[in-house]
Amino acid sequence: MAKRDYYEILGVQRGASEDELKKAYRKLAMKYHPDRNSDDPSAPEKFKEASEAYEVLSDSSKRNAYDQFGHEGVDPSGFGGSSSQGFNDIFGDIFGDIFGGGDPFGRRQRSNKGSDLQYSMTISLEDAVRGVTEKIAISCLDTCSSCDGTGAEEGSQLVTCDGCGGSGQVRMQQGFFSVAQTCRKCGGSGQIISHPCKVCGGQGRVDKRKTLSVKIPAGVDTGDRIRLSGEGEAGINGGPSGDLFVQIKVLPHDVFERDGKHLYCEAPISFIDATLGGEIQIPTLDGKVKIKIPEGTQTGKLFRLRGKGISPIRGGSTGDLLCRAVIETPQNLSKDQKQLLKQFQDSITSNSKQNPLREEWFSKVKSFFEN
Repeated sequence: MAKRDYYEILGVQRGASEDELKKAYRKLAMKYHPDRNSDDPSAPEKFKEASEAYEVLSDSSKRNAYDQFGHEGVDPSGFGGSSSQGFNDIFGDIFGDIFGGGDPFGRRQRSNKGSDLQYSMTISLEDAVRGVTEKIAISCLDTCSSCDGTGAEEGSQLVTCDGCGGSGQVRMQQGFFSVAQTCRKCGGSGQIISHPCKVCGGQGRVDKRKTLSVKIPAGVDTGDRIRLSGEGEAGINGGPSGDLFVQIKVLPHDVFERDGKHLYCEAPISFIDATLGGEIQIPTLDGKVKIKIPEGTQTGKLFRLRGKGISPIRGGSTGDLLCRAVIETPQNLSKDQKQLLKQFQDSITSNSKQNPLREEWFSKVKSFFEN
């Protein structure tokens, strides 16, 4: 069964603010909370659906991935990545003062997924078109190698938490509601470390700088994100690691401008070649290509080189290179050169066929003033 749109679930527009999202979720959570709807078998599922929608849309990075790629963008096995552990955190943040926080379904919180990380990478247009593998260095919380993430010294034992009796949760009664709240003493694990690891202080994670190889596929553009699964921060209490998202930014190029899969450039052409015709060399990302300049070429004429653009990252035909002709007016002429041009001008002034654009323009101006 296909998932419903998250914005539709919360009943908000796609441009909704954080306050609007929180207000909509709070309303639905109050309406479908299991403790208030014990006679409605559909309430837990509706509550979970609303929590999932808010968990994604309240996180800016996950919301961007969802807006761009839909549910696949935030699927744990897909491009964006997401985790169900956020439901408990969200519920506690919004309803902690009412329900006492914790998991409304009475589940134990033993481990949490590590945080996702983001890295901005700047690459050249050539690398974006052809693809490249780059090495990056990031700092993050990684699993402590001394205790393997347990937080306990070697040989020490875990003892049952006396705050919750090993259940990981304590029951809280507030008015009509009774919910299970994560034990603050053991963090929901039900056990306490008797002798914490001296390296990580019992956290199970330490700051670490690591180097990664990132393969940039051919055809990427500014704004694209590459997901490296499991390369984010280490999880808590043995939970899975978060993901690393590499945000791509393509630098401006000295010659080419990019528009989707097409490339654009300008080529200066001498007025002699533009008048008499000739050949010029056009740069492409694969090397130089000769093109013929027809007689009477004007500034603005586009020469299309098919297949010399960019192959889209998501498939499809390769784009084109469009080269715009710019007729260059000669400068710093000698006296003799100026005289020759004057003679040439006198020879064509009265011939409308040799200056069709000028004659057409003057004709339109004359009609404009006569009307």
